[in-house]
Amino acid sequence: MTTVRRRRTREFVEPPITWESIIERAQANQEPDWLIELRQAAWAQYQAMPMPTLKDESWRRTDYSHINWDSAGIITIDENPDIASIPAANRAPLIGDEQGALLAWVNGTVAGQELNPRLAEQGIIFTDLHTACHEYPDLVRDNLFQKAMTPNEGKFAALNAAGWTHGLFVYIPKNTRVELPLHSIFYQHSGATLGHVLVVVDRGAEVTVLQEYLSPEGEEHTGYIGGTELIVGNGANLRYVSLQAWGHNMYEFSHGRGHVMRDGQLDWVVGSMGSKLTKSFMQIALDGEGAWGRMSGMFFADGNQLLDHDTFQVHNQPNTTSDLLFKSALKDEAHSVWRGMIRVMPGAIKTDGFQANNNMLISSTARADSIPGLEIEADDVRCTHAATIGKMEEEYIFYLMTRGVPRIEAERLFTNGYFWDVLERIPFEDVQNRLLADVDRKILGHHNQ
Repeated sequence: MTTVRRRRTREFVEPPITWESIIERAQANQEPDWLIELRQAAWAQYQAMPMPTLKDESWRRTDYSHINWDSAGIITIDENPDIASIPAANRAPLIGDEQGALLAWVNGTVAGQELNPRLAEQGIIFTDLHTACHEYPDLVRDNLFQKAMTPNEGKFAALNAAGWTHGLFVYIPKNTRVELPLHSIFYQHSGATLGHVLVVVDRGAEVTVLQEYLSPEGEEHTGYIGGTELIVGNGANLRYVSLQAWGHNMYEFSHGRGHVMRDGQLDWVVGSMGSKLTKSFMQIALDGEGAWGRMSGMFFADGNQLLDHDTFQVHNQPNTTSDLLFKSALKDEAHSVWRGMIRVMPGAIKTDGFQANNNMLISSTARADSIPGLEIEADDVRCTHAATIGKMEEEYIFYLMTRGVPRIEAERLFTNGYFWDVLERIPFEDVQNRLLADVDRKILGHHNQ
């Protein structure tokens, strides 16, 4: 008798979020009609799309069928949030003792808000997205899901547009230079939330924004479905730093889009240390002549973490420049995926695009997939890419050990140096030190196993 072994069917089911629950929250927040209509249109797109599976090219290395939506898909909103639940180090001023601006959420509810009077006098808007929809409807309506991210970009992008539970809105008026940084924290301890960030930097303005994503370690699966829109006007300059330190029980699905107009500059830095699984799509679209965009990322995965990033550098106009550097370190059975694409559209002559992805394997059981790509539809361009996957250099570790440095310290120094060209692009020393401390903890964990 022949025994037939059946392969387990992977199920990529939708999270248990309903239109009824979305509209109930919208009505409770007294959302304007235009916003409810936007949500409804996005929900229709969401329903029309299948859940992504391993058959989809951009998802074929990302198996999330084991996610427990019973906990990670149940929206949990705190009615009485406590800002003290967020670690004090994350709430501290970013430069010196003077706080520029701080806005913090705990499970989707604002827990604390502070805006330096000097910044308020400049006409800067730094508030939660629900408030902005009521108080600055024209500004929000003209930009929310209009110029950068749209619901048709994917199943989770549509769900974010339809069901976002909380969000940050930043507007920097024309020709305004913001000297103090703006700081936002999304903190989540259970269930699911859908967060959204909308930053609009008007013509000739300049600002630095730090966005943090935090959660404690836990047993039950938690979920975050995010969206980010960065809109940079003519001649404007945005430095945007996004740091993720989720607990190892978090599943993140997110889309981020930058839209840069003529002679604008977007410097986008990303750091990821946490989560069980992260699937992130990031794009900079250079939509005006002379636009410049840089994307920098550092990732350290341990245990059985999976960090999967898709990046796009889209040159839509002539004389535009993009530069990407993503670096990962991996240990234990961790897995990283990076798929990068430089896309040069017809007529975008004099494009200068570059991308590099470097991966360091600290354990023999770790894995990195690196997939660069170019799509060029214009003449007279310069586009290059590079990707490396290698082990920690034993020669350098041995060199340090021969000079009296213990192995664990040698590995720590080597890893810190490996990440430094990304770290130095983060303009806050205390934040750099926090990231280095996260790296140190993961290195120490390697020796404690």
